[in-house]
Amino acid sequence: MEKPELFKDGKRLDGRGPKDLRPLKIEAGVLNEAEGSAYVEWGANKVIAGVYGPRECIPRHLSDPYKARLKIRYAMSPFCSKGEHSRSGPNRRSIEISKVIREAFEPVVLTALFPKSQIEVYVEVLQAEGGTRVASLTAAAVALADAGIPMTDMVSAIAVGKLDGQLVVDLGKDEDNYGESDVPIAITHRNKEIVLLQMDGLLTKEELAQNIDEAIEGCEKVYGLQADALRKTYENEERGKLRL
Repeated sequence: MEKPELFKDGKRLDGRGPKDLRPLKIEAGVLNEAEGSAYVEWGANKVIAGVYGPRECIPRHLSDPYKARLKIRYAMSPFCSKGEHSRSGPNRRSIEISKVIREAFEPVVLTALFPKSQIEVYVEVLQAEGGTRVASLTAAAVALADAGIPMTDMVSAIAVGKLDGQLVVDLGKDEDNYGESDVPIAITHRNKEIVLLQMDGLLTKEELAQNIDEAIEGCEKVYGLQADALRKTYENEERGKLRL
């Protein structure tokens, strides 16, 4: 496919400005059988996450006497896109993204409170349109909070990068495929600690520093929606108790 024109008259392919996010919707508590869950629509991405545990670690020989084992499984449904990623079953990409999401949460989840147990987070991409790892991480963070898993901070994520020489926030699928760089970042809310940083492509040190600043600003917007989703779920639960 010939490379599309990523910028025209100062606007991106979908009409957004450089710092504009795609439409983002977050809901918490969407699965009845999970301890915690979340649903995220980010652009055309549709992601659902469920949390189970803490519960007995299986197999037992993998249990840690000092902390819980954090298990993350990221998967793309076979019908989520036309690309090769959409084949069912684990592949190198899904294993890699599961690993980086787990490593993003390990510094913030208080696993030491639950020795000899495991906390399982399942993330399913129902529809994909670029940026699924940051959408999945955002959903997983809300699901963990909805499950009441103790964390030192909330984690929010966004992808930044460079298109036709212009630094941008929240890359879509074609921007990811044809842009000059793609930088997924996850940041804690209070301390602004970077818990995930990957880069595909080339940036100068100055460009990367600017991209990180823009990612922090974008993550604040994402956090606002995460907090609203959790607040709404809590308020609905309180109303339900009052009715009883």
